[in-house]
Amino acid sequence: MKEFGTLEYVLDTYSKNWTWKLTGSRAVSMVARVIPHAWYGNGPEEAIVPDTVQNVEKIKWIMDRYPLEIKSKSIWHRKVRKVITPQKKWTRIEKLRKANPGNQFRGQLLDFQREGLDFLLKSSGNALLADEMGLGKTVQTLSYLATEKQTFPVLIVAPLVTLNNWQREIQKFLKKRSRNGKIIEDEHPSSVLIRTGKAQDLGKYDVYIINYDLLHKRTNDLSKMNIKTIVCDEVQHLRSKTTKKYTAVKKLAALESIKYRIGLSGTPIYNRGSEIWPIVDILRPGLLGTFEEFCEYFCYVNEKGKAIVLENKRASLGEELRKHVMLRRKKSDVLKELKDKVRYKELIDSDINYYQTELGKIWERLEEEQKSATSAFDKFSSYKRAIQSERQAAGVAKVPHVIEFVKNIMEIEESVVVFCHHKAIHELLHRSLAEYSPASIIGGQSDKERQEGIDRFQNGETKLIIAGLRAGNVGINLSKARYVIFAELDWSPAIHRQAEDRLHRIGQKNTVFAYYLMGNGTLDDHVANVLVDKSYEIDAIMDEKAETFENKEKAELILAQIHDRLAHSVSK
Repeated sequence: MKEFGTLEYVLDTYSKNWTWKLTGSRAVSMVARVIPHAWYGNGPEEAIVPDTVQNVEKIKWIMDRYPLEIKSKSIWHRKVRKVITPQKKWTRIEKLRKANPGNQFRGQLLDFQREGLDFLLKSSGNALLADEMGLGKTVQTLSYLATEKQTFPVLIVAPLVTLNNWQREIQKFLKKRSRNGKIIEDEHPSSVLIRTGKAQDLGKYDVYIINYDLLHKRTNDLSKMNIKTIVCDEVQHLRSKTTKKYTAVKKLAALESIKYRIGLSGTPIYNRGSEIWPIVDILRPGLLGTFEEFCEYFCYVNEKGKAIVLENKRASLGEELRKHVMLRRKKSDVLKELKDKVRYKELIDSDINYYQTELGKIWERLEEEQKSATSAFDKFSSYKRAIQSERQAAGVAKVPHVIEFVKNIMEIEESVVVFCHHKAIHELLHRSLAEYSPASIIGGQSDKERQEGIDRFQNGETKLIIAGLRAGNVGINLSKARYVIFAELDWSPAIHRQAEDRLHRIGQKNTVFAYYLMGNGTLDDHVANVLVDKSYEIDAIMDEKAETFENKEKAELILAQIHDRLAHSVSK
């Protein structure tokens, strides 16, 4: 964008006060019109403006129309934060009451879920439901669709692994409404899972269900369906306004037919506080102003160019969200009968000879890759491969002792969930625990296979399920069990929390016991310390897709430890 001059914070030689100097004929012309106490500087294309709150606000107004090069950036941003506030005033959501769902809803809501329904009604269906995982955000949303007027057709955008669950819940909780408004008790709204990116007629349905990654390919087809409501499950997928899925949702949410926009997520802020802006801008455009206004008022820009919410603004941002757009409840607040989770860190034996041999191979391969690397990216990629290899080596080294631990739990005839990360570990566990006919959740399964395994476990047909940490941590209910065992550790505490909450949720009547199994003599202990050190708060959760060069220090530290252990073992 063309710049029309400059803005600089200067000590005025005439008044001996710190002032703002603007250059550029058009900017100076505007100053003459809107700031009566300004004066010319060295010539007609230079204006001097007293440094007051009111004048800073007027300069900002001028700059929105005549972009200027800012020569005193830090001072300008510090000054402008004091005067820029979100432009639009929104009505505060009133105190919540226990609303009753409409007659299209089938089932019963808990008291706090009825308050969630009231929240959606009072926010006119343009809201972020951010309850902790396991509190029934899906059923609260369905109760709203059954209660509010003219909510159908509905578009549900969700992660791939949750699509079948949405269809099942619709069939379970919603009754069909005929065209003349009559409720048909023994039928449910028609729904379709959109599985292909090929453009074609979608047909007439009450509910369209599609995953985020496919959405941009079907935007034009969906635009023709006269959709009234858009529901974005796990709405943190829209935290980046530069992605195709964000652009697609933004386009659909802006359709004239859309009346209601609902976002669902237990972790709506995944990495940085500023990621909440794109989400809110879809649900309630203008609530937080433009992104530039939001950043000027709430954020500072770090050395990497990322907008970080100022520490003294975080509380006020949270209050603004809760007042106008976001409802967040914790399990401890609303489920008094739900017992706490209990976590144990269990040190188990491991095959040290195998582990040390594998570390030697990893280190040798890493050194070769580092020598042949031609870029920083190549070097870091080799670090990541080495870390992955070490984690798998640690997993294999302790598998026999993980199996023994699982069998000990199974002897007390309890249902057990075992989480692991690598497919190789998953296969070893499945084969070694075959006597229990375990159900399985792993990446690459069809939706049908996945659901059949979950149903087997929840119906008591098997007491053991082995799940991938990333494949089985969202969108499923495993409340049949109260024992969860982590055979391998992930770097993100969010992944473990989501996995634990497959058990620790509505329907769970017992204390959930989570066992984190760490191989003696491996780097598991270091990984566990990293997990403890990381905050469980939403704005501190790390996004694995952002783990590039920012985590180079962590990678180097881990590999240094591998090398140290190798050197120590050789010296012995």
